Amino acid sequence: MPEQILDAHTSDPVAMGWMQGFPPPDSRRLAWERADHMRFPMHRYAFSHMREFLPTVRVSRGYGPVWDLPVALRDDIDEVRFNALDDGRELTWQESLAANFTDAVLVLHRGAIVYERYLGVTRRDTPHIAFSVTKSFVGTLAEMLIAEGRLDPAAPIAELIPELARSGFGDATLRQVMDMTTALDFSEEYTDPNSGIGAMSNALGLTPRAPGYAGPGDVYAYLPTIPKAGEHGQRFTYRTCNTEVLGWLIARTEGKRLDAVLSQRIWQPLGMEQDADFLIDGTGMPFAGGGLNPVLRDMARFGEAMRCDGYGNGGQAIASAVTASVKAGGSKEAFAPAGYQWIPGGSYNSQWWAMGGNHGAFSARGIHGQAIWIDPVAEVVIVRFGSHPVAANGVFDPTSLPAYRAVAEHLMRG
Repeated sequence: MPEQILDAHTSDPVAMGWMQGFPPPDSRRLAWERADHMRFPMHRYAFSHMREFLPTVRVSRGYGPVWDLPVALRDDIDEVRFNALDDGRELTWQESLAANFTDAVLVLHRGAIVYERYLGVTRRDTPHIAFSVTKSFVGTLAEMLIAEGRLDPAAPIAELIPELARSGFGDATLRQVMDMTTALDFSEEYTDPNSGIGAMSNALGLTPRAPGYAGPGDVYAYLPTIPKAGEHGQRFTYRTCNTEVLGWLIARTEGKRLDAVLSQRIWQPLGMEQDADFLIDGTGMPFAGGGLNPVLRDMARFGEAMRCDGYGNGGQAIASAVTASVKAGGSKEAFAPAGYQWIPGGSYNSQWWAMGGNHGAFSARGIHGQAIWIDPVAEVVIVRFGSHPVAANGVFDPTSLPAYRAVAEHLMRG
């Protein structure tokens, strides 16, 4: 299609007609072979249909009753106003939805749904890729095993996963992996196909491999190839490969695949309303760093349980020691050199982001606009799916983070 600048309205996947028709015309067909599922504007359709492009496994909700979320919708949230962090321009909450290419968003206040909106092709029952929000689920599972005494956060990875003994992870501790203070030769540069994340995507098969590709064909084979660069424990550097190590470790400790652990320990206890899809590599290993596809309300249930010290669905679904560890945050000194200008005073631990001030808010964050924002003081949880043209959160943080804060403060005032 001709080059043009598309906004959230003109790139709406319904308006663009992706995959519509019986059969769809060639100009509106999307294909994995062209990596359409990861290219704007096509990804605005694909993010809500990922299992049509990539293999997945099911995270089962089991057979129990659904955790009912009361609905008490308010009509005053769309007009909440705030100033963008970058240029100070004033926006309303409603205007921010388009500015951030929002696919779906939900606000909980004191456990009740006060705002819920679905856009484009995303609906209440649509699984949507959560990208790196997945990491926070995985970090929570690891904290559960630590709380139970089954994993030692001070243990070196070489003892826990001997296959990684000669890799850059070998002499890192589990805690350093969980908090991403490992020192590795791995770049998280999404626009560089030769970066570490590009190499890992090749191992995953997330997008088509170049002709003649002879590298690792799965994540188990790729992780041992990552070398060390520097000294562990000195500074935070965001690297998805850390979460893949956690996923491997959780599966080995539990003796079952990560999707089954997630089902048993979070999906079923929290009374999720839908199964989730989990992207897998060629060995069936779930993509721990970014492959979970839940529905929005189930992401909200997880956020609400974390806000309430693990209490959810009528009982203590997640041990309070787990949520206390997450809420404590990480090292601000280790985080500061990473240069996240929109998160001053922030930190990172257990695969969660502490947002610096903001009533002790903590967050799960994923590329292209996926988020769980938890404000314990305001008793607010905000969850969002997005399909922003740019992957990196720093591009839309200026119109996302102040919007979350403004809504939380508005609800605190009643």
